[in-house]
Amino acid sequence: MGIRDVTTLGLRQNLAQFMLLVAVNALVGGTLGQERTVLPLLAGQVFHLDLYTSALTYILAFGVAKAGTNYFAGTLSDRYGRKPVLVAGWLVALPVPLMLIFGTSWAWIVAANVILGVSQGLTWSTAVVMKMDLVGPSRRGFAMGLNEAAGYLGVAATALATGYIAAAYGLRPGPFLLGAAYIALGLGLSVFAVKETRDHARLEAANHVSAHAGAHGRLSNREIFTLTSFRDRSLSSVSQAGLVNNLNDGLAWGLFPVLFAAAGLTIEKIGILAAVYPAVWGAGQLVTGALSDKYGRKWLIVGGMLLQAVALAMIAVGRDFGIWLAAVVLLGAGTAMVYPTLLAAVSDVAHPEWRARSVGIYRLWRDGGFAVGALLAGVLADTYGIPAAVAVVGAVTGASGVVVAVRMRSTDHHRQTA
Repeated sequence: MGIRDVTTLGLRQNLAQFMLLVAVNALVGGTLGQERTVLPLLAGQVFHLDLYTSALTYILAFGVAKAGTNYFAGTLSDRYGRKPVLVAGWLVALPVPLMLIFGTSWAWIVAANVILGVSQGLTWSTAVVMKMDLVGPSRRGFAMGLNEAAGYLGVAATALATGYIAAAYGLRPGPFLLGAAYIALGLGLSVFAVKETRDHARLEAANHVSAHAGAHGRLSNREIFTLTSFRDRSLSSVSQAGLVNNLNDGLAWGLFPVLFAAAGLTIEKIGILAAVYPAVWGAGQLVTGALSDKYGRKWLIVGGMLLQAVALAMIAVGRDFGIWLAAVVLLGAGTAMVYPTLLAAVSDVAHPEWRARSVGIYRLWRDGGFAVGALLAGVLADTYGIPAAVAVVGAVTGASGVVVAVRMRSTDHHRQTA
């Protein structure tokens, strides 16, 4: 019995498995969200780190680990299957909450974030690829919108919850017990309920019209890396935009709570601001992913990058909760326009036989932005202050949008011929 006899593509045909993967990705996001409100405050109040560059080392460690793992996740999932990589990612995460709870030095926190980065690279990358496998080419933007919405709504809900837990019970251990519960549930679902999806990619590959040379999509890892990173105008534009997007997310993660606390905001209000940004980002993707299917990817990406630049400028000049609340709403909206659209654009161009590796390379660049952002924001904040760091990152984000406008080709014809 061939692949065609047992496997079908499409959201409706694979809805139960697709929605299970949406739930798994919400847990992946929640595992990351346990840190968003608490760790920047932990750095100053518990470990007494004075320099922003030192305090942001955990984001640097997370970004480097996740970026590198993204690359290998794609290769491993092509070689061994998607499900084993997903399960491995959850297993890797098991010690993270314990290290965050019992760590006696900042080195423990940095080490926990190296492990968390490896776990997130395996779990999130694989969840993305599995949904791409299931839905086929026609509704991929919508699928990526659902995937990223689930993940970042998980981040938002957990950031909000941990803010209230920390206010009521302290910075440790309460907030990280929630992360431990997410990891246990995600591992159980991945082992016992998630099914392998590699045959879906093989079915799509049988009918795919390749955008690049290489018989049946058989390109080497080096060729795929250079295509995704530099040679293909669309893929390289997407890769640099992804890097800059996560550069400003690393800034938001590491410095926004410190900026808000210095202005006298309570932990509860800091938790609200830390949650609203990924909440708007997450919920907005339910709309923007589908819009990119209908109207195209390029100009949604350009508009989203420019909107993020405006939001960061507002945060740089703002001084109170109301201005910052409006700014994080705009920042979340701009990110929602970009995030699923970038992933869908990669999938439009990449052949199904090497799509997982191309997605992994894109995510290598994108999550490398966490590391670049931690270094850039930390040095600028130490030298010129947090508002100046935010302003510079806003300018970089606007410039990235201009690069996409000038360099990226429309990817609509790839979807129509796939």
